Amino acid sequence: MGLIVRDLSKKYGDKTVVDHISFEMDKPGVYALLGTNGAGKTTTIRMILDMLDKNTGEVLWNDRPLSFETCNIGYLAEERGLYLKYPLMDQIKYFGRLRDVPEDELDEKIRYWSDRLKLDEYLYPTASEDKKGRKKKVKPKSPDQLSKGNQQKIQFLIAMLSDPELIVLDEPFSGLDPVNTDILKNVVREQIEAGKFIIMSSHQMAVVEEFCTDITILSKAKAVVKGNLNEIKKGYGRVNLNLKCEQDCRSIIDKMGITVLTDKECEYSLKVTGDAQANELLAKLVENKINVIKFDLSELSLHEIFVKEVGADE
Repeated sequence: MGLIVRDLSKKYGDKTVVDHISFEMDKPGVYALLGTNGAGKTTTIRMILDMLDKNTGEVLWNDRPLSFETCNIGYLAEERGLYLKYPLMDQIKYFGRLRDVPEDELDEKIRYWSDRLKLDEYLYPTASEDKKGRKKKVKPKSPDQLSKGNQQKIQFLIAMLSDPELIVLDEPFSGLDPVNTDILKNVVREQIEAGKFIIMSSHQMAVVEEFCTDITILSKAKAVVKGNLNEIKKGYGRVNLNLKCEQDCRSIIDKMGITVLTDKECEYSLKVTGDAQANELLAKLVENKINVIKFDLSELSLHEIFVKEVGADE
């Protein structure tokens, strides 16, 4: 049960753009594909969805080859795919019918997602009045009248119309302001709770870290990090220490050779070698009668792991 991506490769001539990528999702949740521009994320997604031929590999959904025929898939592409001059509602209904959404359910689903994504003013514009109080004819909105962020939300609406089992989101938060980012994040949380399988590609590490349980980080077409995010973090150790004291303790920190990232009014952001060095520092502070207000030892963030593994290669 679930998704298996096995040994995917893609070449264009002599250039390898995806080099033997494999991963599995045996339970609902979010799997993140991360990497810099050109690392192979979108190409991998297109091969997963059978939109692009593979040189090697296979993709299975419940032990059958994955396709739009064998699985109800919702796909939000990185590129905008709307016809800019055609009415929004006509396009949404067209795509809904392509995904076999029953006609008697289509209007209801569009209404639901329009409200959920705060799109009513574009999909159901209200008529204004002229000086004599007469209703003016309402012209349907088209994508070229919307911001990039609202076009993104329209495409997300289209992806969700069929209530997909597998949701593939390629840079879902690009172009969204903080308010709309929160709207979309809440929808993603709801889909996780509903037991959906989600593949997400994004440059926004903090956002991905909120949702993903497992990750693959790509660099130059290869997987350089892969697995459960919590286990990956444990492998790097707890090396970030946020310390706040009532007295200046910089001399103690410096004497121990600990790297100081920031120092402001007895509050420090430190990089330690691990638990042992952090505990030694705490003991020294107590020994010197330093009142410790905050002592927060944590693992590397996903952003730090990404930079550590990819930064030197790019």
